[in-house]
Amino acid sequence: MPLTHTVGSITVTALVDGAGPFFQPRAEAFPEATGDQWREADRRDPDSVTPDGRWWLPFRAFALRAGDGPVTLVDAGIGPADALAASWAPVPGRLPAELAAAGIDPADVRTVVLTHLHTDHVGWAGPLFPNADHLVQRAELAALELFHPELPTRLLGPLRAAGQLRVVDGNTDLTPGVRVLSTPGHTPGHQSVLVDDGDDRLLVTGDLLVHTLQLLDPALAYAHEENPATAATSRTTLLRTLTPLTLATPHLGHPFTPHPHPHPHPTPR
Repeated sequence: MPLTHTVGSITVTALVDGAGPFFQPRAEAFPEATGDQWREADRRDPDSVTPDGRWWLPFRAFALRAGDGPVTLVDAGIGPADALAASWAPVPGRLPAELAAAGIDPADVRTVVLTHLHTDHVGWAGPLFPNADHLVQRAELAALELFHPELPTRLLGPLRAAGQLRVVDGNTDLTPGVRVLSTPGHTPGHQSVLVDDGDDRLLVTGDLLVHTLQLLDPALAYAHEENPATAATSRTTLLRTLTPLTLATPHLGHPFTPHPHPHPHPTPR
């Protein structure tokens, strides 16, 4: 049964589409990380490192639902065997089975928030969710040259033709207690999703942070960020301004991680 976390009336369900080792040595992904930081990150998140020292990644999507109401899905995993991520990710994914195990009918998904357009976050987007708008930041669509060359033909064009592509600009309210936050840097139009019940908050991070190293040092750059300085600003700002905070992460060993260094400030608007 998929793991869940509740914020107010909203249940957040972590859905694992697949898992596998990263495609390069992890030290190359975080070239500025120190030995002490690696040791502390491995202590905090031992499931993210293999016995032979590789970075082990789960690939998750998150379902948000209040009671038996419509579902908001954040990200769409690595996808089936012929997905755009097939050249490097452990396809085929198992998201349809994970949804079934969580008691979620794909027809009940009314919104799919694509945190960004990297192939491991869009794999099941489109036909699996026939009743869902798919949310993308306008800044992300303006930077299509950065993404898989087949993305416009295989995903974005069909979504537009079906009237299922919803383009947003910046922070956007979705449903009561659920808000999209613009968190650029990893990609130009990266977005995260905040579930807010006043004293209890959960942030679905997408790739705003990808490793526990970035909880230890939010300014630490990841080699595959398009703009590391902007990514660090997005990460540092949210981790400092949102508290109390649980992080719902696609790639950390545990899907729900308490923020270790909260500082009380107003919710960003």
